[in-house]
Amino acid sequence: MEYATLGRSGVKVSKICLGMMSYGSPDWQKWVLPKASGEHFVRRALDSGVNFFDTADFYSYGESEQILGDTISNLASRHEVVICTKVGLPMGSGVNGGGLSRKAIRSRVEDSLRRLRTDYIDIYLLHEPDPLTPLEETLDAMHDLVREGKVLYAGASNYPAWAMAKLAYASRYGYGRRWSVAQIQYNLCYREDERDVLPLCDSEGMGVMVYSPLARGWLASPGTTNASAMSAEELKRLETDLKARSLYGNDSDIAVRACLAKLAERRGVSMSCLAMSWVMSRPSVTSMLCGVLQDKHLDEAIAALELKLTADEILELNAAYRPQALKDTGLGAVLQSGTKSE
Repeated sequence: MEYATLGRSGVKVSKICLGMMSYGSPDWQKWVLPKASGEHFVRRALDSGVNFFDTADFYSYGESEQILGDTISNLASRHEVVICTKVGLPMGSGVNGGGLSRKAIRSRVEDSLRRLRTDYIDIYLLHEPDPLTPLEETLDAMHDLVREGKVLYAGASNYPAWAMAKLAYASRYGYGRRWSVAQIQYNLCYREDERDVLPLCDSEGMGVMVYSPLARGWLASPGTTNASAMSAEELKRLETDLKARSLYGNDSDIAVRACLAKLAERRGVSMSCLAMSWVMSRPSVTSMLCGVLQDKHLDEAIAALELKLTADEILELNAAYRPQALKDTGLGAVLQSGTKSE
């Protein structure tokens, strides 16, 4: 396993981070695996040298956090692992069931601490922007948690550059501490954050966590779906992950996938391994989240660490991409669609 320093902090995290969204309750999403599977993959990740785990209270409405907390308490010393969780998406139908108000954050962090069976959270992320709460209120609440020791590092997920910049500069000049972490959607098919978010993170010393390195499975196969070659878990996610269909599949995505498939065949490796190797070759990326449904998925992520692309291969993959509109994964989209998909 390889490790990297999280931005300008002193903490080191594995370059592979196990994404816990895949474990919890199939009532939340049909493709989600039950507790026993979550325990198995956390154990396998630990055995492989992974010390970094990402979850959120929204995932299976708390069950994902519960699985991670129970498993870590049984298999590892708390100080040996780095736990990231998130706050902000709706946990109930009440008027204060979501958002980033002081009231919501103070209540939800206590619930997360209890489920995770810990007295502190290493990295606490704002899951996405809350347009109804003033930035100052959210920052006050987050920095109070840092001062109290309940949170070690504060960060944000799915924030556009202008909003991430406000968090970074207000934190540095108003509170005397840096905003530590950005979590972004980033892969061969979606690279819009290269324009501004990643340069901002480099300038401000923020650690970068990447999710959807395979574009929610779009980059895992050349496009001719062979159901007989897929596991039951993979097939169920393919059929029921509505967000994947809404985000990927345009002409640019098709061209990128074709280029990736050609290079993977030439190198004699899987498309998944090659796509993840590209992500981890990006100098701004600290760690890559892996949503593991089968043992082979974790094996491919580990193999991607060892696969080194040449400069010409990176140029070849980069050339297939065309700039595109930002993909909407904001709170408004979730509420309007009525879907429980993250």
